Order: sequence, then structure tokens, then C-alpha cells
Amino acid sequence: MRLGRSPLDRGFKGLRNLTILSFLAAPAIAEPITIAALGDSLTQGYGLIPEDGFVPQLQNWLTEHGAEVTLINAGVSGDTTAGGLSRIDWTLTPDVDAVIVALGGNDVLRGLPPEQAKSNIDAILTKVETRGLPALLVGIDAPPNFGPSYKADFDALYIDLAAKHDVLIFPNILEGLTKIEDRAMVLREHMQDDRIHPNASGVSLVVEEIGPKVLELVAKTLP
Repeated sequence: MRLGRSPLDRGFKGLRNLTILSFLAAPAIAEPITIAALGDSLTQGYGLIPEDGFVPQLQNWLTEHGAEVTLINAGVSGDTTAGGLSRIDWTLTPDVDAVIVALGGNDVLRGLPPEQAKSNIDAILTKVETRGLPALLVGIDAPPNFGPSYKADFDALYIDLAAKHDVLIFPNILEGLTKIEDRAMVLREHMQDDRIHPNASGVSLVVEEIGPKVLELVAKTLP
């Protein structure tokens, strides 16, 4: 004689089926997006312990603001725009979903022609564009050392290229510091002794300012 299932057995079967259906109906958990930060010493974290650098502090800021992001530190101290161009191909690994391009500071320090920097960054953004990746172009506020024409040309190249490639732009990576009127205080409390690179607290101010623009970049990677 074939015995029927007990109400308890039928209950377990129903619960199992419900669990399977719930699993199938649940949305897939999206993997964190990966953003490569291509830059120079300001990106790399020159003079700082690793956790105080730009990329780790920006990573923490993004996490605190709910962004599922993994940042890759592709900053090399002393790199010019030409250096960035020479390594963009191997920076764009298959797992990279977006790129921050923050170069030009060393071109300015060396007095290299603005048109040369513009050509190099143009080529970098073209390679990023060819991969179909969104980008954030981060500029530098050129000092007046080489005259007003040089400064105007250098400052303008970022705006021109952002428009050409239809990418996000943050004109001055150090905006979080340069917008503070008390320059003596900034140099004393937020810069390293070389007066070029921010210290840990200076990087924090930089990150607070640029962070919202990076969130815009994150949004551009989402379907």
C-alpha cells in the first residue's frame, strides 16, 4: 500500500519550492565597478603612508557614500602626460569600467608646451573612448610662472578636451585647497614641506571636493 505524504512533508516541499522561487526572483548582486585612476604623484600618494594617499582616501569616501567601487591606483610620481599615454594601454585591463585621467602637473613644472600636453591627453581619451568607457578628466591650475598666455592655454586644454570627448571634467585637482583664501594656513597645515604635495589632511580636503564628481562618473557606468 502506498502511503500518502504527511501534511508536514507537504509543508516542507512547499517551503522548499517557495525558497527556490524566491532565489530565482531575487535580483543578482552587482559586482563593484572598477575605476582606474591614471595620474602622477598627486594620484600616487607621494610622501604619504599608503592609507593617507588620494586613492585610498577617495576609496573610503566613495564607500561611505554608498558607492560599490574598487579604485586602482595608476599614479606614477614624476609622470608627464607623455608618460601617461605610454602606459594607458596596459592600464585599461578588461576589468576596468571607467577611468580618471589626472595628468599635466609635471608638464607644467617642466614648462612643457601646452599643445604637447593637449595632444597626449587627447590620445589618452581617444583610447578610453575606443574602449567605450566613461572618463573623468581632472585638470591642474597652472601657475603664472611661464606667463599669462601659457597659463591660459594650459588651463583651457582640459575644457577643450572634455568637450571634444564628451567626458566629465574637474578643472583643478587641488580645488579643495586653492579655494581656501588663507594661503599661509593651507601651506602650514595641509601641505608637505615641498609646498607642492598635500599632506594627509590636505588630501582629505581634495577628496571632499572631487568626490561628488567621481560619483557622477560612477553613475555613468551603471546600466
